[in-house]
Amino acid sequence: LMNAAVAQGVEPAQIAQHCDSVSLCFSKGLGAPSGAVLAGCREFVTEAWRVRKLLGGGMRQVGVLAAAARLGLQHAEVTLRRDHDNARRFAEGTSGPLGIHVLDSPLWSINLAAVETNIVMINVHGAWPSPAELCDRLRAVSEEEVAETGQAVSVLLLPWSAQTVRAVWHRNISARDTELARRKLEFVARKCQE
Repeated sequence: LMNAAVAQGVEPAQIAQHCDSVSLCFSKGLGAPSGAVLAGCREFVTEAWRVRKLLGGGMRQVGVLAAAARLGLQHAEVTLRRDHDNARRFAEGTSGPLGIHVLDSPLWSINLAAVETNIVMINVHGAWPSPAELCDRLRAVSEEEVAETGQAVSVLLLPWSAQTVRAVWHRNISARDTELARRKLEFVARKCQE
């Protein structure tokens, strides 16, 4: 909800106005260690409260967590905008001569029009490397990589489907980390093509 609101430049209430219920997780992008809120009609929230108790949910002394959630909400726009900018920078490759969407590689592509928030979907072409193999290669650090690039970089991405890899940015990924991830993807592309 918060990523969509920031990307569209609207208040979260404008997006949620047509919903019967809304759940917001404070640890997803907002940086709180845990916590979520649920909103809806009185009957819905009462039933959710009852089911949560039945399942053993509940915490005491949650003021510290609530303070972290409040801080995350207060800084949501700036934090999430930075995540969106880093994701866009990665997809476009603006800090280098070739972005990964135009990287001279038959291995993958990115639909830039689909990069609206902190999520970048990489479409993998062909049978090799598969999304899982690509993710393994991005995570691994080899002596060859260190010798060629002077750096040991491990990038954690998720094989999303049979032809797609998902990359997600959050508050702990800097612009420098984004550039290193982009360079690692270029290194992996070069090695796969060799």
